[in-house]
Amino acid sequence: MPDGSVPSVLFVCVHNAGRSQMAAGFLTHLAGDRIEVRSAGSAPAEGINSAAVVAMAEVGIDISTENPKVLTTEAVQASDVVITMGCGDSCPVFPGKSYRDWELKDPAGQGLETVRIIRDEIRVRVEALIAELTSRTPPR
Repeated sequence: MPDGSVPSVLFVCVHNAGRSQMAAGFLTHLAGDRIEVRSAGSAPAEGINSAAVVAMAEVGIDISTENPKVLTTEAVQASDVVITMGCGDSCPVFPGKSYRDWELKDPAGQGLETVRIIRDEIRVRVEALIAELTSRTPPR
C-alpha cells in the first residue's frame, strides 16, 4: 500500500456466505474507515448463512443486507491483504500482495452454537489484523 493510503483487505471463502461475511462485518465495524474491506467467494451462494446473520446480530453487527459476491481478479488486485478461508487454490495470486490462510471451520450446515465459536475466533483474528495494519499506517 502506498504511503498515507488506507490498507485494503479481501476476505475470500468458497460461498462468501459465512466466514468471509463475518470477517468483513467485524473488520468494517471495528476498523471503520481505517481499513477498506472487501469479501468474495470462489463459488458464491444464493444468500448469506442465516446462522451467521443471527450470530453477528448477537454482537451488534448486521450482515443481513450483504450479498455473496463472486471473486474477481480486480478485487484481488485492488487489495493489499488477501485472507482465504478454505477456498484452496481458487484465489489468483499477484506479486506484492500479502496472502494469509485462516483455517476456520465452515459454518454451512452448522448450528448456532458452532457458528458462535467460529464467529468468536474470527473476531480475535480480525482484531489482531487491525492492530497489525493500523500500526503500519501513519496517522492522517
